[in-house]
Amino acid sequence: MLEELLIFTRGGLILWSSCRALGGSAALKGSPIDALIRSCLLEERSADASFSQDTYALKWTFNNDLGLVFVAVYQRMLHLLYVDDLLAAVRKEFSQIYDPRRLSYDDVFTDVFRQLHLEAEARAEAMKKTRQQNTLTSSRAPAAAAAAAGGGKKNGGGAARGGAGKKGGAESGKDDSDGSSDSGKEHNGKLTNGTVKGHQNGVKKDAVVADNGKENGDPNDGAFDVNTLRKKIGKKNTKKNDAVAKKPAAKAEPKKNVKQKRVWDDQPPKTGKLDFTDPADERGEEVIEQAIAHQGDSMMDKDEALSSDSEDEEEEDGEGNAEAGQKKKGWFTSMFKSIAGNNVLDKADLQPALKALKDRLMTKNVAEEIAEKLCESVAASLEGKKLGSFTRISSTVQTAMEEALTRILTPRRSIDILRDVQAAKERGKPYVVVFVGVNGVGKSTNLAKVAYWLLQHNLSVMMAACDTFRSGAVEQLRTHARRLQIPIFEKGYEKDPAVVAKEAIQEATRNKSDVVLVDTAGRMQDNEPLMRALSKLINLNKPDLVLFVGEALVGNDAVDQLNKFNQKLADLSTVPTARLIDGILLTKFDTIDDKVGAALSMVYISGSPVMFVGCGQSYTDLKKLNVKSIVKTLLK
Repeated sequence: MLEELLIFTRGGLILWSSCRALGGSAALKGSPIDALIRSCLLEERSADASFSQDTYALKWTFNNDLGLVFVAVYQRMLHLLYVDDLLAAVRKEFSQIYDPRRLSYDDVFTDVFRQLHLEAEARAEAMKKTRQQNTLTSSRAPAAAAAAAGGGKKNGGGAARGGAGKKGGAESGKDDSDGSSDSGKEHNGKLTNGTVKGHQNGVKKDAVVADNGKENGDPNDGAFDVNTLRKKIGKKNTKKNDAVAKKPAAKAEPKKNVKQKRVWDDQPPKTGKLDFTDPADERGEEVIEQAIAHQGDSMMDKDEALSSDSEDEEEEDGEGNAEAGQKKKGWFTSMFKSIAGNNVLDKADLQPALKALKDRLMTKNVAEEIAEKLCESVAASLEGKKLGSFTRISSTVQTAMEEALTRILTPRRSIDILRDVQAAKERGKPYVVVFVGVNGVGKSTNLAKVAYWLLQHNLSVMMAACDTFRSGAVEQLRTHARRLQIPIFEKGYEKDPAVVAKEAIQEATRNKSDVVLVDTAGRMQDNEPLMRALSKLINLNKPDLVLFVGEALVGNDAVDQLNKFNQKLADLSTVPTARLIDGILLTKFDTIDDKVGAALSMVYISGSPVMFVGCGQSYTDLKKLNVKSIVKTLLK
C-alpha cells in the first residue's frame, strides 16, 4: 500500500499530496520526508536508489527543468513493484499541467493520479503473474528431464548389471588360467599383481633381500630403493656439517663509531656537548624546570584569507588555457553547444564532462566510491535542464559540482566549541571530548594541540590517559601535560578505560576544570574487543563531543574506517539511541600538497564536519578547515 505521494518544489512549497487530496491515512510517523531532504537531497546523495527511515521506504525523482521533486512513501516490508513506474507517470502528467503561478492542484490532478495509480498496480500484477508462470514452467522442465533420465537409467542399469555378471565370470576364468601359466608369463617379462605378490612372499624373497641389501627386488625392476636414498641423505648431511665446521669463527662485532663534531678549517675545535635533550632524573623521566615557552597564538584563531586578486588571475589563466586547448581536446570541442539556446541536457551529454571530473577528483585522493556518487548526484540534478545560449556543458557541470562540494563541506550545525564549553560551565559540568581513531594517526599529539588552544582562551583543561593498551601511551601524555602545565588523570595500564574516564570526569568536576580531553587507544575498525571497549566508554560517560582523528593521507580506506567505526558504535551500543562520531580532526595536512580528497571522503561518508586540521608538529599547528580553499583545490 502506498502511504503517500508528495509533489513539492525545490524551494519547499508543497504543490500536491495524496494524503491531503484523497483523505488517506494519518500523518506519517517520524517525518520520513524531512529525513530524506536532510540526509539525501541536501547532502548530494540524490543519486541513491532509495532511502529508508524507520518502517518506511522512500523513492523519488526530479524534474530539474521545472525544479520539482516527486517522492513516494510506502511500508518497507511490502516491496511494491510499481513505485518507479508510478513516479515516472506522475512526473510526466504533472509536468504538463504545472504552472509556476499556481499553488494548489488538488482539483486538477487528483483524478489523474487515481487513474495512474490503478494502471500502475494492474501492470505490476500482470508482471507478477507472468513471472510466476515462467518460474513454474522452468521448475517443471528439469523435473520432467530428471524423470526421463531416471527411467532410462533404470532400464540401462539392469543390462549393465547383467553384462557385468558375464564379464565377471569371464575374468574369473581368466584369473584361474593366469595362475596356471606363471612360468610362461614370467619368461615374457609380464607379471600380474598376483604373480608378483607370490614371488615376493615366496621363493625369491631371500634372494631379493640379499641382493646388495635392497629390499624391493632387482634394481632393473625400477622399484624404489629406500636404503640408497637414506645413504645419499646421510652423505649430504655429512658434507654440510663438514662445511659448517670449516667456516672460520664469527668476527667480533666492531665498535660503533660515535658521531664526531665537524671541525672546519678556519675554526678552532669546540668542546661543547652535542646532546640538547632535557636532563633526566634517576627514573629516566625528563626534568623540566619551567613551563614551555609561549609559542604564539594557535592557528585556530587566525582566519585563512585567500587573495581575491590571485584567485581572479588563476581563473582567467584557466579560462585562457581552456580556450587555447579547445582544438586539441576531442571531447572538449563538443562542449560548445546550444548556440541557438534551450538545449535540454541528458545523461549522454553529461557523461564526458562527468568522467573527466571524476578522474580529477580521484587524483586529489577522493575515494572512488565517493567520486562516483558525487558525479551521479550532479548528473541527477542537471538532467532535463535547459542549457543557456553560448554555455558550455563542462562549465555547467563544474559549477554544479562546486556548489555540491561547498554544500557538503559546510557544517550543518554550529561547531563553536568555546561556546559549548561556556554552556557546560554554566551547568557546573566539565565539557568532555573523546578522541578516537585507528593506530598511529596522531591522537595524543593533536589532543595536546587542542589543549594548548583551549589554554589560550583561559580555560582550565585536564587530560585523561585512557589508552591503557599501548606501551608508552601514558608517558607520552604525561610529557605533554608537564610541558603545558596542566593536570593529568592516569591509572596506569591494563585498566578498564571506561572506568578511568569516569573517574577522570569526577575528578574534573571536583576540581572545577572546564574541559576534559580523553585520550583512547588506537584501534583498527575490525578489532571487535577494542571497539566494544570504546562503545562502553562512550555509553558510560556520555561525552559532549566524540572526535574521530584521521589522516589526510588515506584515500579509499577513509570510507571503510568511518563506516565501520559508526557501524560498530551503533551495533555495540547498549542504549536505544546510539552515540556516533560528532566531528573529525584531520591530521598530517601539511604532508599532502593538493591531495585534499580525504576531507571530502570523510565528511561525505559520516555527515560530520571537520572541526580541526593538524598541519605541523608544534602546539600552534592547529587550524580550521577552509572550505573555499578545499573546493578550489579539488576542482583546479
